[in-house]
Amino acid sequence: MKTVIVTGSSNGLGREIIRKYAINNYNVVITYNTDYNSAKLLEKELKDIYNTDCLVIKCDLSYEEEIKDMIDKVVSKYKKVDVLVNNASIAIDTTFEDKTKDNFMKILEINLVGTFLVSKYVSKIMLEQKQGNIINISSNNAIDSYYVESLDYDASKSGIISLTHNLASYLSPYIRVNCICPGWIDTNMNKSLDSSFRKKEEDKILLKRFATPQEIANVVYFLSSEDASYINDSILKVDGGVKNG
Repeated sequence: MKTVIVTGSSNGLGREIIRKYAINNYNVVITYNTDYNSAKLLEKELKDIYNTDCLVIKCDLSYEEEIKDMIDKVVSKYKKVDVLVNNASIAIDTTFEDKTKDNFMKILEINLVGTFLVSKYVSKIMLEQKQGNIINISSNNAIDSYYVESLDYDASKSGIISLTHNLASYLSPYIRVNCICPGWIDTNMNKSLDSSFRKKEEDKILLKRFATPQEIANVVYFLSSEDASYINDSILKVDGGVKNG
């Protein structure tokens, strides 16, 4: 049975990605930083509905030792890692004038450096296996949708695209590394958006709506499957067709 690690998977998109792999009979590793209760509820759901073998691990991506400890626990239990989904990220949206160096560095530390570190240690296992898949979650904010309120987040997601290209080159031919760039997703976090702002953003999308978390999870799973066995070093926009301007 295959094993997947999804960082930041107790809520939002990460939770839906975990469900997708559980449905497809993977052992799943649910990682969280602060929301233990949501992680345990997800574990119970997956065990009750799909009889999934789950491992729930606290992992703050700003601490390298926690990352190494998380991966050691996974390998100790499952002996291998088939898929890594680097999903965990944070955003601190403020006006440009209110942005601080500390917050900028915190975002880079979690979103970009955290992705690098998890990939570094998981890829060591995958290289020993001579097989594996890494899926990085960037954003269309890194390509063509820019918001000064989130310029620090956007910069971190742009870095993930560059990181994807470098990892794909270095880890070939045994590990495929790809990246998806979602647009707006209908997660709980976005349900509180101002209605007029949401309408303006939906009007930019050719499909005239936000994505469901399931739609994004489907793409993640596809990229790690045998159906995508010749897709490598690719950056895939999954935003419904955004037209700015």
